[in-house]
Amino acid sequence: MSIADDLVAEIFGQDKALPGILSKAIKQKLGMSIGQFSEKSGVPASTLYKILSGERDPNLRTFRRILTTIKEIEGAETNKKQNFIAIVGTRGVLDEIEQPTIIAGKEAVDIKEYAVTSIEEAIIAAIKAERDGASALVCAPIASPTVEKIVNIPVVTIRPISSVTRAIGLAVKKIS
Repeated sequence: MSIADDLVAEIFGQDKALPGILSKAIKQKLGMSIGQFSEKSGVPASTLYKILSGERDPNLRTFRRILTTIKEIEGAETNKKQNFIAIVGTRGVLDEIEQPTIIAGKEAVDIKEYAVTSIEEAIIAAIKAERDGASALVCAPIASPTVEKIVNIPVVTIRPISSVTRAIGLAVKKIS
């Protein structure tokens, strides 16, 4: 469950007091000061301090703003954490990947592998990768035109020039 869901469940489901629960959510779970949270939410710091001290209860509008801000902060953190590129390919292709993380500028991007054995599996894996939170997807040229029509993340097609050249050379050796 999300922090916002936990907050609502504890207040309404377990009848816990808002000040302690909200304070813990902001300071410990989100790792923010009341001032920082005030800036993000647009709720005046003085109002937040009164709510946290138990001096006053928030009106519905303020409570909604607090929950929305918690969800937005949580969503931003989730998106940062799931910064990965999905590679959809056969086990042979995936075994060639040597690095689990790529450095792009100042940011490290993880690579998550999706092993497939057919075009149908590649399409399903692409959809799963997008649902898992992939930032982009790399797949074979036979599947990429279809995948691009289905997912809403960038799709890059594998261009195996050196491996094709090696395969042709091997074929020539075998027929000679």
